[in-house]
Amino acid sequence: MRGSLERALDTLSRLYPERKSFLDYETPFQLLVAVVLSAQCTDACVNEVTPALFSAYPDPAALANASPAELEALVFRTGFYRTKARHIREAAAIIVERFGGKVPGTMEDLTSLPGVGRKSAGVLLARCFGGQAIIVDTHFARVAWRLGLTAKGKNGLNPILVERDVAAALPKGRWTECSDLLNRHGREACFARKPRCLSCPIAAECDAFPVPGAV
Repeated sequence: MRGSLERALDTLSRLYPERKSFLDYETPFQLLVAVVLSAQCTDACVNEVTPALFSAYPDPAALANASPAELEALVFRTGFYRTKARHIREAAAIIVERFGGKVPGTMEDLTSLPGVGRKSAGVLLARCFGGQAIIVDTHFARVAWRLGLTAKGKNGLNPILVERDVAAALPKGRWTECSDLLNRHGREACFARKPRCLSCPIAAECDAFPVPGAV
């Protein structure tokens, strides 16, 4: 990285003072379901689907006993609906049977649930349990790569390596903040195509500046 990651975060923190989940939820269980449904789907679509889903199945016990056909119909719009319906139903059953009906609060336990990878588990840890996590999604990975925090392999950016590289570059106490800020900057300015480099407040810290075609 050309400059300082912590200095870049300080700048982005002033630019994006309000940071919250793009998924609507009221309980850890609702957020868990929402992040599973958000795989290869927009947050906006998930937020349109979950009110009816949570109204019908408000807790893990109810969802564990849901009719597969009814569940598939409710989550159909999120794509890959059969797999997602099976995952959230099985995860709900495990939460009831193994964790007493409460969503667990460790990376190991969360990633043992169907459909929950490290990114989803990190979201839960950061939003619901006060933990620190590097949450690697497409936006975060793109910005981290352009800043020079991580490198591409033969198959592009590897989320596990991105998480490792960024974690090594930053004190643990700023992991969640970094996740929020780089994600937001990727959504607002550091686009996959035509990133707004010339008006970017952290261009001086970025290895990719200037980018051809930037606006």
